[in-house]
Amino acid sequence: MTALAAQLALEITQDGPITVAQFMQRALFDPEFGYYATRPALGAEGDFITAPEASQMFGELLGLWCAHEWTVLGAPGRAQLIELGPGRGALISDLWRAGRVIEDFRAAIDLHLVEPSLPLRRLQAQALANVGAVGQWPDSLADVAAGPTLLIANEVLDCLPIRQFAHSPEGWRERLVGVADGALGFGLSEPLPDTTRAAGVPDGFLREIAVGLEGFLDPIAARLHAAPGRALLLDYGYVTPDGGDTLQALRGHEKVHPLDAPGIGDLTAQVDFAAVAETATGLGLEVAGPLEQGHFLQALGIAQRAAALVQRHPDRQDRIGRELNRLVAPDQMGVLFKAICLSSPGLPPPAGF
Repeated sequence: MTALAAQLALEITQDGPITVAQFMQRALFDPEFGYYATRPALGAEGDFITAPEASQMFGELLGLWCAHEWTVLGAPGRAQLIELGPGRGALISDLWRAGRVIEDFRAAIDLHLVEPSLPLRRLQAQALANVGAVGQWPDSLADVAAGPTLLIANEVLDCLPIRQFAHSPEGWRERLVGVADGALGFGLSEPLPDTTRAAGVPDGFLREIAVGLEGFLDPIAARLHAAPGRALLLDYGYVTPDGGDTLQALRGHEKVHPLDAPGIGDLTAQVDFAAVAETATGLGLEVAGPLEQGHFLQALGIAQRAAALVQRHPDRQDRIGRELNRLVAPDQMGVLFKAICLSSPGLPPPAGF
């Protein structure tokens, strides 16, 4: 049992079961024992690998996308380029290299990386230094100077804590984390007040709600209403839920039980993109997508970029082909992962959508 698991078990024994969202919040962000605060391990030697770690092409195409959208914003002399959850800095450094193709883009950009993990901030600073860039590390989005904005968030939404509700003959019950025989375990609440059995919904159907979604989108919407801009969000998830449990934990690229070792492995849940679109629309933003990641990257020219890399590095043809397949193939990241773009009102459709 991890130190965090022992602490949670003691608290639950004293105060009663907690929601899945409360468990996720502690497992990921507890300042003393949480995964992102103490030991985020990304990349091939870590617990999981993201698209920017899988291939330079991902960040390069997003760099071209940002440079193009900067011109759509009117090529402002100063603009804020913000990445939320920048990991080890692979995306932002590849993005910065590719951005040089449009004259004056990089000179106009102030780079901001919103990252709570001090170990990751150090890796990000080194990655930027390797491409001749300098970044700033605000504590929150609210700390970034006002102005035209391009915001990127890759695999951030999946870390928002979720609550889970299971359908039963008596109505909806909330899935909770409790203690049984000294170990953490899942259970169900009593039927929730004012709920009844829903017609056509099978027993056991799980509905997952990201409790922090509106709080996540609120400051983005405030920026995009104050000055023109776009926010590009990429993640894995669904448009229509199938009622399955999407909560998962990863250690060393292997799935483990979410309650086995809180604080030691990464913990995520699939993103409800319909809820993202609905919430953003309610906040007055224009929404493009969601679009499958494979279609989005193909629209941005990933096949042409792969061909150019092969021409330059023929000895890496097989590797580049594997990277391309991983990013766009339906049985890899091409379908499960999706892109959605939120924009200030009145802008033309974003590239790729």
